[in-house]
Amino acid sequence: MMGITALAVIAILVFAIGMLPHFEIANLFDIAPNTDAIGASAFLPEGYIGIWGALPFAIWLFLAVEGVPLAAEEAGDPAQDMPRGIITAMLVLLVFAACVLLLAPGGAGAETISNHAAPLVGALQAVYGTNSLIAGFVNLVGLAGLIASFFSIIFGYSRQTFALSRAGYLPRWLSVTGGRKVPYLALIVPGMIGFLLSLTGQGDLMITMAVFGATISYAMMTLSHIVLRRNEPELERPYRTPGGVVTAGIAFVLAIVAFLSTFVVSVEAALWSAVFYAIMLAYFGFYSRHHLVAQAPEEEFAAITSAEQELSKEEQAKKK
Repeated sequence: MMGITALAVIAILVFAIGMLPHFEIANLFDIAPNTDAIGASAFLPEGYIGIWGALPFAIWLFLAVEGVPLAAEEAGDPAQDMPRGIITAMLVLLVFAACVLLLAPGGAGAETISNHAAPLVGALQAVYGTNSLIAGFVNLVGLAGLIASFFSIIFGYSRQTFALSRAGYLPRWLSVTGGRKVPYLALIVPGMIGFLLSLTGQGDLMITMAVFGATISYAMMTLSHIVLRRNEPELERPYRTPGGVVTAGIAFVLAIVAFLSTFVVSVEAALWSAVFYAIMLAYFGFYSRHHLVAQAPEEEFAAITSAEQELSKEEQAKKK
């Protein structure tokens, strides 16, 4: 994995060096404006609504970085390692995203890149030719990067499935482990579902559905942050969010805006996602909430909070 990551960094550097000599500001604005869109211009070809519709694809550049905390149980010092890992990952992604956003259309033209499924390779092919070595190299490394992402996603979904199943939110059999303590069903079952969905060939639809779920989780996480800061002001916090509740509040609003943008991109994808969430909420409401595992690490904090509230009520009753 480290070797593939190093190759990806080299590929980005090769891409940047190859595209810089061909970069022109005018290339960023060569898409013909949609005259029917409000606020359309050379800078915003699809108008103001285009910004909103682009959000799911912009989020895709950073999607799954929240998977870093899933390694908390393996980290030597989660309080320090997790923030460092997330911040470092975000900085790296910001640099890579800037390269894709500026250098690819700036060298090959925004119109050319807008219709290409692989913008890095497409930009290099537009500048150096279809059979150029530099485009072939970046293409091969990109494929290796997809393999790295593939394994990262396997790690992420298996840990989430295992944890939710262990706590009782998902069917308990998904957290069954083998002789080597590997949650093999949490690895296999979601993988099979993902494989079957990949056969549909609806890549854009899958991206929008993924962003639909991600933005809901972002909104819930920021809201939880605000609630914890308000209800548990004395709770130990090894890492404090810069800006506190203000920053979390801004992030919450942005998450809601990004969530609504999925309906702008594809109502079909948003509705399918909503159906899936409705089914899972029904499962929780009618079954799993009555079968939660109190001893699971995910439920320990809730159990402690509940016990504290009961003690507080008993003390208040005694005083009366």
